[in-house]
Amino acid sequence: MSTGGGRRSGAGTGVRLAAVVVALWALLALLAPWVAGDAGAIALERILAPPGSPGCPLGCDDLGRSQLARLLAGARVSFEVALASVAVSATLGTALGLCAGYAGGRWDGAAMRVVDVFLAFPGILLAIALAAVLGPGIGNVIVALAAVGWTGYARLARAQALALRGREHVLAAVALGTPPARIVARHVLPLAWAPLLVEATFGVAAAVVAEAGLSFLGLGVQPPQASWGAMIRDGVRYLLVAPHAVLVPGLALAAVVLAVNLLGDALRDRLDVRLRER
Repeated sequence: MSTGGGRRSGAGTGVRLAAVVVALWALLALLAPWVAGDAGAIALERILAPPGSPGCPLGCDDLGRSQLARLLAGARVSFEVALASVAVSATLGTALGLCAGYAGGRWDGAAMRVVDVFLAFPGILLAIALAAVLGPGIGNVIVALAAVGWTGYARLARAQALALRGREHVLAAVALGTPPARIVARHVLPLAWAPLLVEATFGVAAAVVAEAGLSFLGLGVQPPQASWGAMIRDGVRYLLVAPHAVLVPGLALAAVVLAVNLLGDALRDRLDVRLRER
């Protein structure tokens, strides 16, 4: 009994710490324009200054720019890209999956074949190809990530619709002559939102990693705008002489992704009725 209580207490502490990290990430992203300062200010006398140097609490990069200012500016970029891409992909995928699952028949088959075509390509490779075609920039990164991220929501929403369309309250609405669109919106979606919300939480973490990867390859935000992936790319060449140029954005990226995934696990456990009954 004491062992189980200790595990639950440790898990609760981890979730609270993850919530603090995510809240801090969101707060810094929202306040970055006012607290980050000029992330592009070049100071050649401070090139690769180590952490703790005057005016550079986290050190400076190869152009003497403050790592702290660029870290905060990069937090805003990752936050915007993650939320926007997940919002677009979740909306499109959920709408398509619910409609296909409820309608069934040839519409369901056609929608799932489209999903299968997208799933035939590795997601990150397809995102790289789309970003290369569309060109660099935050808007194009959001489009590329949304274009490859909607399939998971579509499959999950379809499965929920197939399981729910035979429920008594749905059959009663059909018998009363309720339009299908209203049935899906008022009787199916409210019961299917929990797993979709968990999927969206994990989608945020995946979008943060994908945005950093695209920026690392030069397909994301462009200089002088800051991005965690671009900071890592610029710091790799100085890894042996100035490891902070890579460690600062790398640790921030790892902390945010780990925290979001921990919150997703906790949210799944909280919303899963089967786990609560054990």
